[in-house]
Amino acid sequence: MGSVIPLKKSANSAYLDLKNLVSDRLAEVEKLIELKLESKVGLINKMSRYHLKSGGKRLRALLTLGSAKLAGYTKDGTRDINLSACVELIHSATLLHDDVIDESDLRRGFKTTNALWGNQSSILVGDYLLSRCFEIMVDDGDLEILKLLSSTSAKIAQGEVMQLEHKGEADLLEETYIDIINLKTAALFSAATKTGACLAGSNDKEKSALESYGKNLGLAFQIADDALDYYSKELIFGKKIGKDFYEGKVTLPLIIVFQRANNNERKFLIETFKKTERNEFDFKKTLELIKTYKAVEDSLQRAEYFVNVSHDALGIFQDCPEKKILQNLTGFSLNRSF
Repeated sequence: MGSVIPLKKSANSAYLDLKNLVSDRLAEVEKLIELKLESKVGLINKMSRYHLKSGGKRLRALLTLGSAKLAGYTKDGTRDINLSACVELIHSATLLHDDVIDESDLRRGFKTTNALWGNQSSILVGDYLLSRCFEIMVDDGDLEILKLLSSTSAKIAQGEVMQLEHKGEADLLEETYIDIINLKTAALFSAATKTGACLAGSNDKEKSALESYGKNLGLAFQIADDALDYYSKELIFGKKIGKDFYEGKVTLPLIIVFQRANNNERKFLIETFKKTERNEFDFKKTLELIKTYKAVEDSLQRAEYFVNVSHDALGIFQDCPEKKILQNLTGFSLNRSF
């Protein structure tokens, strides 16, 4: 795995540094989310609180708060708190919908809401979270941010549909894969960081820099997550190893294998992903191919490219503790242990 394992301690430290930097604001974000999720419908309260308290890094909210701080937003107002909560609610809503689409029964080590309460309730509660999020945006009144976050919600939905459209394609192009994760994951990362710049009234150059930082951080984050789904020992990510494989999702490690495989190996992969269900034998044989062609290591090397672009995007800002923390955080996307 190269340098990935030894760097985990420092990568986790970068995440904690950001969390400590905005800890007082993050606490207010948590309170606002709880307030916004209150409903006269008991099942909504029960499901939304269960979902939000089942864990999560609040990374997107942290990125909004940290970016706003770097760009010079002052604590005189609460717009950073409100919009960080909004970004986090968009993410939470997409997770509820994702679990239904993927028929997942486990997230972050806990039973999913759809496993406990069913698909119909989970979809509707996800919609409820999105509606509360849009209320926050309207109350904020900034048309640029409203347009940014609403278009981001549309991008995430398009990414989900695009992934479904290409489900089971063992010969998926790497370019198509990048397009999918750009919409599904990186779009919200970049929206979070650009929102921070908008809050501070930054110029277009700074907005673009923070947008690039978030986008490339998100790409690295998702590629690393997909690569680690094939890592040969259990990790503490709260999901089973091989989850993507069993769901028929073709991610970068498989794309790399298909690019390098011989005709018989490609035939095996095509037939395997055409199946309605894949079994343990299929997974074991696929893992052998991934190890043979060093697909996990090479996926992480590709992710490292986006880490470097993300890090360098903040070069236009003056040196300060906020800049250092956000730049250090780029390593967290690649080397995190949770």
